[in-house]
Amino acid sequence: MNWLFAFLYRLFGWTIIGTPPRHLKKAIWTVCPHWNSGDFFIGIGARATIKVKMGFLAKSTLFKWYSGWFFRALGGYPVYREKSNNLVEAVAETFHQNDTIHIAIAPEGTRSNTSRLKTGFYYMALKAKVPLVLVGFDYGRKAVVFGGTVTVTGDYAKDMKPFYDFYLTIQSPKKEWLQNYEQTGVVALPKN
Repeated sequence: MNWLFAFLYRLFGWTIIGTPPRHLKKAIWTVCPHWNSGDFFIGIGARATIKVKMGFLAKSTLFKWYSGWFFRALGGYPVYREKSNNLVEAVAETFHQNDTIHIAIAPEGTRSNTSRLKTGFYYMALKAKVPLVLVGFDYGRKAVVFGGTVTVTGDYAKDMKPFYDFYLTIQSPKKEWLQNYEQTGVVALPKN
């Protein structure tokens, strides 16, 4: 089925810019901006095109009785926001238990405009000791752009500066979190 997603990706005029880090055995692939539900199909098409086996985290409401099989078949793992669970610990443990694993995450956590990123992706990478792969959905160029990797150290503001700088280069509408950074040069710290 990957060939079909890769074919449709190209048929709709989308391309790849940059070099995906295929050599990595483990990574969290951060995908921004996340504006609409069509992003999912762009991501699936890009994944098929670059030929990297990758799962993804998605809100649990997508995994209904009639659609759950589809999202699971494509590598989806449901995130239960309404339950009190430690997703960061669970994902980190999954990374530790596998020799090769790649997970895609939308750090904004929503299609809506937001003034801050969710920070789970950062702490998952920190606990799992895996890099973040920067992936931009560039609607201006109809391209998925690969912007290198970031190794997280626990210094959130310092680690996230190259992350924010990369997403400033993506030609898509900028959400408030990125607009604020563009105006001030200050990485918004996580809420306590």
